[in-house]
Amino acid sequence: MMYDLSILIPARNEEWLARTVEDILLNKTGNTEIIVVLDGEWAAPPIPQHDHVTVLFNPESVGQRAATNQAARISNAKYIMKADAHCAFGPGFDTILMEDMEPDWTVVPRMYNLHVFDWQCKGCQARTYQGPQPTKCQHCDGSDFERVIVWQPRRTRRTDFARFDSNLRFGYWRAYEKRQAAAGDIADLMCCVGACWMMERARYWELGGMDERHGSWGQMGVEVACKSWLSGGRQVVNKKTWFAHLFRTQQGFGFPYPLTGKAVSQARQHSRNLWQGNQWELAKYPLEWLIKKFAPIPGWESFQPDPEKELTKGIIYYTDSLLDEIAPAIANACRQQLTQAAGGLPIVSASLKPLDFGHNVVIDKPRGILTMFEQILAALKASQADIIYFCEHDILYHPQHFQFTPPAANAFYYNENTWKVDAASGRALFYYTKQTSGLSCFRELAIQHYEARIERVKREGKYNYSIGFEPGCHAPPRGIDDHEAISWFSELPNVDIRHSKNLTPTRWRREQFRNKKFCQGWRESDLVPGWGVTAGRFDEFIKGVTNE
Repeated sequence: MMYDLSILIPARNEEWLARTVEDILLNKTGNTEIIVVLDGEWAAPPIPQHDHVTVLFNPESVGQRAATNQAARISNAKYIMKADAHCAFGPGFDTILMEDMEPDWTVVPRMYNLHVFDWQCKGCQARTYQGPQPTKCQHCDGSDFERVIVWQPRRTRRTDFARFDSNLRFGYWRAYEKRQAAAGDIADLMCCVGACWMMERARYWELGGMDERHGSWGQMGVEVACKSWLSGGRQVVNKKTWFAHLFRTQQGFGFPYPLTGKAVSQARQHSRNLWQGNQWELAKYPLEWLIKKFAPIPGWESFQPDPEKELTKGIIYYTDSLLDEIAPAIANACRQQLTQAAGGLPIVSASLKPLDFGHNVVIDKPRGILTMFEQILAALKASQADIIYFCEHDILYHPQHFQFTPPAANAFYYNENTWKVDAASGRALFYYTKQTSGLSCFRELAIQHYEARIERVKREGKYNYSIGFEPGCHAPPRGIDDHEAISWFSELPNVDIRHSKNLTPTRWRREQFRNKKFCQGWRESDLVPGWGVTAGRFDEFIKGVTNE
């Protein structure tokens, strides 16, 4: 049978699944079916048999995202709606939502909290709101209780609007209701919960379905929102109808899937790479566009851009001037490549000797760590750009590095796609690491950081290696501030040339790392992707960069 709408319910150990299915069947008025995926566990109580209900069973759990994709694959409906297995719906919700749909929309009904049950004292009939079974009645000291089903929306617990902050954490946004843009039955919605959303099935697959690289759980609302908006579409709340959701905020309502802090962190990190790193290949707009659209946004206090202002970009280039003496071919090649890759971005150079490169600032001090910090700060203050890319004298930068735009003004962004190449042998090495040479951020944030960094080094009388070189990679008391360091990856890498006078030594063997988490993704090669063979021919490789 052909349906207009398929409601997809991924479920595992869900006590209220059968009741959710019954509620949908009772309240739907359109040509709507339900597809349930029992992900590793049979339903208890069982799902009622019905002509418009299809049940899939996975002997082993595949995860919420994969189960949602699984259900979407067997749908032949024009629309799909993903719903949690503990929800109630307003009368005719499906028909109301379909009547107002547009092809490139994602629609979310108005949301209420769901009051599922009470505990009722068998002695005095007093009721206690849903949660763990009480041990003693607060009215008569009785200890015998029965569960009474309520299954009604809590009308005083309504949510129409939501957002996410610069750490991509979901948040409710009641204050948004005061804006003119929030008026009307249908209004723009920055973000949604993952509990209920609807779009055309064809569009769902055009946007890639649910991205299973996130893992089973987490960031679903952010993923749906970013895909909806950044693809050039729209996400809205339809206030003409509603759904009610049981929130797992009380003791006794656990998550059905194993949920670890590591899994949540991995989901958020992948999400940051996609959206803050502007790595989603289907995006028509960067995340910055979405932030501008809804600004000001709680959690983006340091990034409240003027929607009419075009953010400017610039480069700071810092060198100890020693490379020009010991390896002029490398120094010249890196500057030539930087000029080409930057595509006309203004460059401020900070050197220890006069240098004809961009707008030059000379720091007449001995080579050293504190001097390098002072060079960086001087270059930052000399620049007029809103966004800064940190560039070092022995790095070959790929043009893709400068296509990334930091989406938030209160975080440090690191391109971790960097290969190290030994100038002596040409051997190439990759592992995940944040380097200052791959840093980009808003200039004002960088100035604040380096002023505080320099003040601390001077106050302590020496450089303490525990604070590291990379802003944001250590929180206080080790670090300078508590702004976050966020990774992203360009499609093609930068090349970090390792030579005899690098300020920091290179570890070419994994055994040299006491903590192996700092050499994850280890790869050795004779070539660098996108750049060519380097092993045994480093001099030729450098000449190739400068076309000599």
